[in-house]
Amino acid sequence: MKRLTKYRINPDTLLLERVERSIMSWIGRTSAVLLIGIGVGIGFYFLFNYLFPSPEEARLRQQNRMINQRMQVLDKRTRQIQLVVNDLSDRDRNFYRVLLGAEPLSDAELAGQQHRTAYYDSIAEISNSTLFARLNRKLDELETQVYQQSLSYDDLVRAVKDQSNRMECIPSIQPVMNKDLKRMASGYGWRVDPVYHVRRFHSGMDFTAPSGTEVMATGNGVVEFVGWKQGYGNTVIINHGYGYQTLYAHLSKQLCRVGQHVTRGDIIAEVGSTGKSTGPHLHYEVHVQGQHQDPSNYYFYDLSPEQYDQMLRLCQNAGGMLD
Repeated sequence: MKRLTKYRINPDTLLLERVERSIMSWIGRTSAVLLIGIGVGIGFYFLFNYLFPSPEEARLRQQNRMINQRMQVLDKRTRQIQLVVNDLSDRDRNFYRVLLGAEPLSDAELAGQQHRTAYYDSIAEISNSTLFARLNRKLDELETQVYQQSLSYDDLVRAVKDQSNRMECIPSIQPVMNKDLKRMASGYGWRVDPVYHVRRFHSGMDFTAPSGTEVMATGNGVVEFVGWKQGYGNTVIINHGYGYQTLYAHLSKQLCRVGQHVTRGDIIAEVGSTGKSTGPHLHYEVHVQGQHQDPSNYYFYDLSPEQYDQMLRLCQNAGGMLD
């Protein structure tokens, strides 16, 4: 092909003059064209690669998006579990152990820090699908365990509160002031009846005291009966809940009413000698689930071990029954 000759117009002479090109000029123009071509080619390569990725690249991008979504879900679940664990730790430190008088756990014990570098390194070699399946399964198990532990703690709180209330209701003091135990007349068991002079079962304990001596409720409860009972005379019965009842008999005066809530130590009556009685005294009974119990087992709040032993010896008095 014949090479074209280039001309230019001379502005001075207005004549066409042949354009002479040097080798350097030709090299420069050629280089510029090549550089522009390379730049355009690279631009088109990245443009088409981004807009129209290959099937493998599209698959990898989709997988990365799924991984990011799963990581966000796992991160959210982990943070939620951490909040619950922090709450359980606070309850353990500030309530349960304080309530039960136990030493609180240290921060290190609560954190449960462990150094397992080798284990963490081995995780890096596991495929994404296997790792995510394992993490999700462990998170499900952890969430269930944390939830069940939280429910267990709630049950413990209710149990402790109920036990505390129960201890306040159980009869646990003597019904009259008797620290020196000089008012003990007769205990629980078979005794000689002072009126009929035959052996019969004495279902309570007798405390000698002058008429008008104050009688106290031996535990928290609700007054269930105030009135006259055959043989017992003026009587007060308190229902303490949890299956416990106490009976106070031969009273000269009742100072409470049916339905009244009473607290351990409240004055509910005065000692007298009403009903089948041979002298001023208080007859006191403890019932559990409707069955008579030995009242001597229910003075643990106001008797020392030594006083309790002495009281048991006095309770064996077989001839001091007053009703």
